[in-house]
Formats: sequence, structure tokens, C-alpha cells
Amino acid sequence: MADRKIARLFDVRRVIGGLFVVYGLIVTGIGLFDGAAELEKAQGVRINLWMGLGMLALGLLMLLWLRLNPPPEPDETGDPEV
Repeated sequence: MADRKIARLFDVRRVIGGLFVVYGLIVTGIGLFDGAAELEKAQGVRINLWMGLGMLALGLLMLLWLRLNPPPEPDETGDPEV
């Protein structure tokens, strides 16, 4: 049971998904409050908003993938899988 929790905790999908969700929320927040100078630099495109939403979607998809396809149970015999 503890091995399964450790395997789930360190699954790369959880780490990548979590980081993308956090960064996506930050960049989306910045994009919502872009001023006129930032919009002029980006030629009228709210690039921070769109990239933040994209990062958020990717992070949520990674976490959904982890939820729908969890890591396999560790081997009870102690032999490493080859």
C-alpha cells in the first residue's frame, strides 16, 4: 500500500501536470490584467492569456491521464521489473 502511494506521488505525470497547472494559473492571471503597453507590444493579442489557458489545459490533461490510467501495482516479490 505504501509503495503504491510512493509510486503515485513520484509519477512524472503528476509533477508535470501540477507545474503546468500552477504556471498556467499565474500566466492566465497576468494575461487578464495586461495593460495597453503589453497589448501594443503583442500587436493586440492577449498572448499571456492564451498561453496561460493552454498551459492550464495541458496540465489538467496530464492530471486526468494520471487519474484514468494510474501506475501499475509494484511487484510483491521484490524483483525489479525488466
